[in-house]
Amino acid sequence: MHPGYDEVLVRLKDHLQKVAGKGKQFSDDTDLVSQLGLDSVKVLDLIMEVEDEFDISIPMNVLTEVHTVRDLAEAIAQLRSRH
Repeated sequence: MHPGYDEVLVRLKDHLQKVAGKGKQFSDDTDLVSQLGLDSVKVLDLIMEVEDEFDISIPMNVLTEVHTVRDLAEAIAQLRSRH
């Protein structure tokens, strides 16, 4: 059984906490770059961790549409449902 959106979101938030730093507060609508302050290196680290965790490959065209925590969780859930 593939994880649904809610499970993906919980697991994604664990990764985000590690990448963004302890104590950073964020919600589903938090912008990954402007509000969490993730630079390109941190974003790439996050994407690599997520791809490993969920055994997926996130295409670049999907990443261009990802701005918030929710966007990323939805993209992951959608990619997982295709496997």
